[in-house]
Amino acid sequence: MKDTQRVDKILSNFGFGSRKEIKQLVKNGAVKVDGVVIKDSSIHVNPKESVIEVAGEILRYREFIYIMMNKPQGVISATYDNRLRTVIDILPDEYKCFHLFPVGRLDIDTEGLLLLTNDGQLAHELLSPKKHVPKRYYALIEGNVTEKDAHAFKEGVVLDDGYKTLPSELFILKPGNYSEVEVVIYEGKFHQIKRMFEAVGKKVKYLKRIEMGKLKLDDNLKTGEVRELTEEEAKLIKAVQTAN
Repeated sequence: MKDTQRVDKILSNFGFGSRKEIKQLVKNGAVKVDGVVIKDSSIHVNPKESVIEVAGEILRYREFIYIMMNKPQGVISATYDNRLRTVIDILPDEYKCFHLFPVGRLDIDTEGLLLLTNDGQLAHELLSPKKHVPKRYYALIEGNVTEKDAHAFKEGVVLDDGYKTLPSELFILKPGNYSEVEVVIYEGKFHQIKRMFEAVGKKVKYLKRIEMGKLKLDDNLKTGEVRELTEEEAKLIKAVQTAN
């Protein structure tokens, strides 16, 4: 019975309705398993091995799913909010049956790479302070960013609450009154990058996450768009589970 699940539970996870509604679907002969019409919605099948059809549509079952989102400004990294739009609200309907959640968070006005999954163990590993998973951001900064600032980031910056950040990396792409930079941090304190720049007398005007671990934001993914990770990308993100 290992890896088997009740048919009604599988169909419920795919958004086909309540147990009662699914029971009616089965009664109407709309559900096939391996080409055979089933009459009992409580039977157990292995969704990884069996072909399940509902009204001629073959279900593409995955136990775990990994979604890359290019998060837009104006939505929050949460599963539910009664006032603001969340990243779950803007997911295409085909993914809403998987009970996804964002791995970590991006501020409401921060764009870029956000991973959504239903793999709780992987999410825990990626967010564990012990793992120090690097996160790279592109930022537009009001103020001329200098090598002195880069040195301060490397040493660790004392934030407004007295916390000293872990060493980070600051790369100056284009200095000036509005500097373009990339920042790599290894933790995720509240508004961390904004507060780090405030600590050196500058202000973040635009912030976009472009990498998390070895996973890079797809340049072809428009703001607000999502896609599933490729097998290779999924391997890259799962590598954190075997890393020390």
